[in-house]
Amino acid sequence: MYHNPVLLKQSIDDLITDQDGIYVDCTFGGGGHSKEILARLSEKGKLYSFDQDADALPNTIGDKRFTLINQNFRFLENSLLMHGVTQVDGILADLGVSSHQFDEAERGFSIRSNAPLDMRMNVMQSLDARKIINEYEEEHLADLLYHFGELREARKLARTIVHHRKISVIKTTEDLKKIFSFIPPHKQNKFFAQVFQAIRIEVNQELEALKEMLLQAYKILKPQGRLVVISYHSLEDRLVKRFLKNGMFEGEPERDIYGNYRKSFELLKTKATIPDSSEIEENSRARSAKMRTGIKL
Repeated sequence: MYHNPVLLKQSIDDLITDQDGIYVDCTFGGGGHSKEILARLSEKGKLYSFDQDADALPNTIGDKRFTLINQNFRFLENSLLMHGVTQVDGILADLGVSSHQFDEAERGFSIRSNAPLDMRMNVMQSLDARKIINEYEEEHLADLLYHFGELREARKLARTIVHHRKISVIKTTEDLKKIFSFIPPHKQNKFFAQVFQAIRIEVNQELEALKEMLLQAYKILKPQGRLVVISYHSLEDRLVKRFLKNGMFEGEPERDIYGNYRKSFELLKTKATIPDSSEIEENSRARSAKMRTGIKL
């Protein structure tokens, strides 16, 4: 399977409010969520799905109501405008890396396989993991390991990378892992997951793309339209949670003399929806998923 969709029923239950409406799947992948959306729509309904990864294009769905756009979702508004769409009824984004991207060893996303340092979701872009590891200045490396990997000893780790790359070019995931052979075996899985996450986020500018998508989503959603976002780590979830709460990513909104502020969204549920134990048992990649749904006010 190209990708096993997480929280499939719950996400589409939250998303669809009008069977005749126009919907967007920001992360098409294997098409699991998109197929379920189409199954819930009438003949009048429309679905526009985005995916920047060329590997996802062969999964396109043969349905006149469906359009697949080979583009990063950070270009959501302009891409839809090119198809004559200015407002939509609902937007779904299942963030992170697809099962296919993890399983294709040569893409370099997985800590389990020895592969070229790549990690590009869009293989046409020039920036890849090898360039970051071998060319970023030490301070820049430390910042991304600290902020994107949430690694406390980021400065020491960056210094270690810079020392080793002076000796020889770091070309593969295994080369990178060997640099940190001093990490105790029982801590290695979590440690390397954090390192790889930090590099991947930087390669694909994931947090900046998410911010841009969320801002555009608010603009193009109809009043009472729904935004459903499934995230897989705290950095994404924090941005989504704050945006749905007050329309901002940092700081505090302006309040009136009574302490109230203008809300952009109303939360459908106060707490995030998470997969149940049976889904996690069936799909281990669901274990860290959190889904939040906002209704545009």
